[in-house]
Amino acid sequence: MTQIQLPPEDRETKRQLPKLLDARRRLLRGNDLLSMHGPDIEEQSAGAGKSGALRAAVFGINDGLLSNAALIMGFAGASQSRSVIVLAGISGLLAGAFSMGAGEYVSMRVQREMLERLLHLEERELELDPDTEERELAEIYRQKGLSDELSRRVAAEVMKDPAVALDTHAREELGLDPQEGLGSPWGAAISSFLMFALGALLPLIPFFFSGGTGAVIASLVITALALLIVGAVTALLTGRSPVRSALRILLIGAAATTVTYLIGSLLGIRIGG
Repeated sequence: MTQIQLPPEDRETKRQLPKLLDARRRLLRGNDLLSMHGPDIEEQSAGAGKSGALRAAVFGINDGLLSNAALIMGFAGASQSRSVIVLAGISGLLAGAFSMGAGEYVSMRVQREMLERLLHLEERELELDPDTEERELAEIYRQKGLSDELSRRVAAEVMKDPAVALDTHAREELGLDPQEGLGSPWGAAISSFLMFALGALLPLIPFFFSGGTGAVIASLVITALALLIVGAVTALLTGRSPVRSALRILLIGAAATTVTYLIGSLLGIRIGG
């Protein structure tokens, strides 16, 4: 009997998408950034990488802190009034939070649809050509170190249940976790929105109560402390030293706010003059 196969475009999609998914998993889990030292590195990175909401939260608060602190320092450097700085900070908070939330939703939605398509293609192949899929699964087990006979027996046993077969092929052949790998676009979007807003709010708080040099210094202190904490938490995603991550993000934040403050000062002098 002639085997029915997937259309050429579907076979090409299935062939290319695992490469993209592998790159995506490496980026989300920070595998390329992981230190080779320290216990439980793989466990930490895998646990962190499975949660799109956690990733969105960490990077959301980081982006909110850096972008709004730099914006506020730019206006402060230009010697703008407290009301103007507050207005600019709130505008930056809202614009950034909505942008981050919308972008995260679109990104996660597209990724989810891509993963769903992969699972659909795999399910179709299991229906149309189970013998080939069983041989592929046996080959995967052989590459893992099982004997030829045991690989064939395990693959045959797995293929008896369609649901187990699909789950196993998704994990072993495509590198997907059907239960946890899809993620929630709304969860990631809401997490990113709220955490960006929180991060953007922190450097603005002192200007709600006062202005001038005192508010600028207080804003910088709050921002620095928040960046240190965020940097340490980011180490959960990258597997690096919390101290190193915290100091790195603090230096980046210091550079960004210094540059924008100086640019604001130069613009303020020229416009005011």
